[in-house]
Amino acid sequence: MFSHEESKKIRQEFWTSFGKEFPHKWLLYNTKIKEIQLKFSFTRKFAMVSLDIIDQDEFIRSYYFEKLESLKTVLNESYLPNIQYEKEYELPEGKMISRIFVEKEGVNIHRQKDWPEVKEFLAEFFGDFEDFLKN
Repeated sequence: MFSHEESKKIRQEFWTSFGKEFPHKWLLYNTKIKEIQLKFSFTRKFAMVSLDIIDQDEFIRSYYFEKLESLKTVLNESYLPNIQYEKEYELPEGKMISRIFVEKEGVNIHRQKDWPEVKEFLAEFFGDFEDFLKN
């Protein structure tokens, strides 16, 4: 078991090393659409990359979700076969968003032997999605 400070240091080491190994100009991180955010997560249970539609207006959130959902077949067949769509996703703080995501289970940020696999997973999602958006 790690203390809060040890865990924080491990997380910082992972994200710093990820940025150094994959020095993309993470253009998608700032999607230029204020209602949509690209999120990277890596915990003790899984790694995840998501597009979060964060607007609190349900109509606006539905609009963007349906736009992205209309691309589901193309995404599944050509880019991201394991992509998942959740129109109503509740964040731990109770906020409702819509989320489109890919997840890798069975990895742990505290196990450094998992880091190369997770780094590849995160970078691959970004590369696939970046290519898709440019087309």
